[in-house]
Amino acid sequence: MRENHPADLVRGDFLFRHNIQKNVPAACFPAASVIFRERLHLYRKTGEVMRLDKYLKVSRLIKRRTIANEACDAGRVTVNDKVVKASYEVKVGDVIAIHFGEKEVKAEVTAIMDTTKKENAAEMYRLL
Repeated sequence: MRENHPADLVRGDFLFRHNIQKNVPAACFPAASVIFRERLHLYRKTGEVMRLDKYLKVSRLIKRRTIANEACDAGRVTVNDKVVKASYEVKVGDVIAIHFGEKEVKAEVTAIMDTTKKENAAEMYRLL
């Protein structure tokens, strides 16, 4: 890998994100892991991402965070057609599907806020 070449860093970032699910150590992709962590830190700092369980609770799609956690652990929550854990970082534009028995609720994330009043919670998503 060439030193700090943009194409290599983007490729390395993809490989890091792809292989982190396969438990490949981040040390195998040092430049990519730094970039990935910096991007994630920047998103968290600007409030552009939020944990899935917290988003479900704040947006009032699910009443309690513990129930949101249990739903994610049971595989009843998908984001962009992928089953995800409660720690998944939700971004604006993601499509969340929650399966309740035979019923399914689909919502697109339109805004991310740390806290909101009950009346304004519906502004955080758009039902599909």
